[in-house]
Amino acid sequence: MKLLECDTSEKWGAALCAIAEICGYDHALFGVVPEKKIPFEQAFLQSNYSKEWRSKYDILQLHTVDPVVTHCLGSALPIVWDGNTFRSKEQNEFYEEAKYYGLQNGISLPVHGATGEFGVLSFASSEKNADALRTSGELLAAISLIRDYALESSRRFQNQEKTEDLPKVNLTRRELECLKWVMCGKSSWEVGQILSCSEATINFHIENSKKKFKVMTRQQAVVKAIQQGLLSL
Repeated sequence: MKLLECDTSEKWGAALCAIAEICGYDHALFGVVPEKKIPFEQAFLQSNYSKEWRSKYDILQLHTVDPVVTHCLGSALPIVWDGNTFRSKEQNEFYEEAKYYGLQNGISLPVHGATGEFGVLSFASSEKNADALRTSGELLAAISLIRDYALESSRRFQNQEKTEDLPKVNLTRRELECLKWVMCGKSSWEVGQILSCSEATINFHIENSKKKFKVMTRQQAVVKAIQQGLLSL
């Protein structure tokens, strides 16, 4: 995953936009604050949205109007959005202006970190590229994984922690094996078949890994293991 290899926030943002393009979207935005009470204007943010639109969004505090932000504040589920998502008069006016800047439809995923972070990952398309919008289960799963990689790999740029100062975590051989196959996209059932274990046993080892890394998802555990040199891409 290129996001893990970037040494500057600018390169990281460019890599995220390139990933969005591969997924069929014109625009990408990732923003995160250390906790929900921190103003969104202070977020670590990378995107290729129009600078004029981003400036207007911040100055006018349009996050208070944006239904996508409202959804992400209260849910862990992705939201696929288009004109029908913006229902009130105020929201509709907001949407019409967003369309002018090429943001006609897209998908946004809430970011809820294990240490209280809150943010949003959005991929968006303009009208001319609306046909590129795909919401298959496979794509949703891929973007969910991208969201987890984005959160973990952006930490160094948020000045919240330094990867080299992270306490080392000791994983058992079985825990490492399970994470290795998770990294390859295998489900717990598939890993069980590979390692000749029950699905419950695989889930047990994965949960132990999550607890050791103090993360919420198996993908985040994979990212932590890669950062600490326990797994290799």
